[in-house]
Amino acid sequence: MAATTVPGGVVDIRLWADPAEVEEQALRQLRNIASLPWAVKHVAVMPDVHYGLGATVGSVIALKDAVSPAAVGVDIGCGMTAVRTSLGADDLPASLHPLRTALEAAVPVGFAVHDEPVVAPDAFWDGFERLTPSVRLDRALRQVGTLGGGNHFLEVCLDTDDRVWVMLHSGSRGIGNELAKHHISVARELAHNAELPDPDLAVFLAGTPEMAAYRHDLHWAQEYARRNRAAMLGLVRDVLRRWFPRIGFDEPISAHHNYVSEEHHFGEDVLVTRKGAIRARKGELGIIPGSMGTGSYIVRGLGNPDSFESASHGAGRRMSRTKARKTFTAADLAAQTAGVECRKDVGVVDEIPAAYKDLDSVIARQSDLVEVVTRLKQVVCIKG
Repeated sequence: MAATTVPGGVVDIRLWADPAEVEEQALRQLRNIASLPWAVKHVAVMPDVHYGLGATVGSVIALKDAVSPAAVGVDIGCGMTAVRTSLGADDLPASLHPLRTALEAAVPVGFAVHDEPVVAPDAFWDGFERLTPSVRLDRALRQVGTLGGGNHFLEVCLDTDDRVWVMLHSGSRGIGNELAKHHISVARELAHNAELPDPDLAVFLAGTPEMAAYRHDLHWAQEYARRNRAAMLGLVRDVLRRWFPRIGFDEPISAHHNYVSEEHHFGEDVLVTRKGAIRARKGELGIIPGSMGTGSYIVRGLGNPDSFESASHGAGRRMSRTKARKTFTAADLAAQTAGVECRKDVGVVDEIPAAYKDLDSVIARQSDLVEVVTRLKQVVCIKG
């Protein structure tokens, strides 16, 4: 489906979302982004777009010699990993509750961490003391291989051929959030950001010590998030091998969706921020999840240059967590997650499927960005 072009400021806004369905707060943020003097070509807006801190979730922004921490997202490096197994639906037990319990015992959720680190420290941790502000090393080590809360999840799914997949969604476990907020506060005080329409959209400029400090912390947090997902996947594999000794695993599909990348687009070397968006280069596999009751898609990128070779990172929220908790009950959650082995209590009502946009509509709106490889439907969903 072709994007809709909306006039911006310095550059236009290209929407793969229905403009009538984008909340006014989010449209204001998009106009603010399009007014940045460093913006290149246009702002690409994914069909899962919604309001966020400083910049919308579901936006792809190319800046020349500048980067806005708010356009990266506060959970730096948040992303997805999915892997197909050799199991079929018939290999799974009739009751999935014991399997869910075993996975929850292996992978701490919410604020929980491992009693001892599950991965030995290596040279990567040499950069830890340079983090600004410094995060406590002991907790950072014990958080590797943990899920977190909110919209993060660990799932066992079936594809359209009834093959079993494992999928997980997590980020930098509070470290990226702490670093992002610190650097946003630093950027707000820089003189070149004084006239911006939203102080939270403040940028760092290339060649400055502030940019260097941010890029160091950003890349550390992106790698931390990647390692966290890899460690979780290892723990899940261990559980599944105990349950199914002959199980095999394909190569994982993995992608950040809150990150910065140095790329070349429209004749310019630019810094691309994808906040709630995945890279979708031609032939590249990606993951677009829905909610805890609606499943997800494995997709293949089409390399569309107008989206800066990007696609959405999920269905996107249509309702705030607060509103979802006021609108729905545990009974509603149970009804909407029927057939899924998962929590069905008030503690996760804010993650109810009705709080999210319709996944099939989101996929349909980006048919020129990705092609569908298969659809996954979860049978086990673990949330913090």
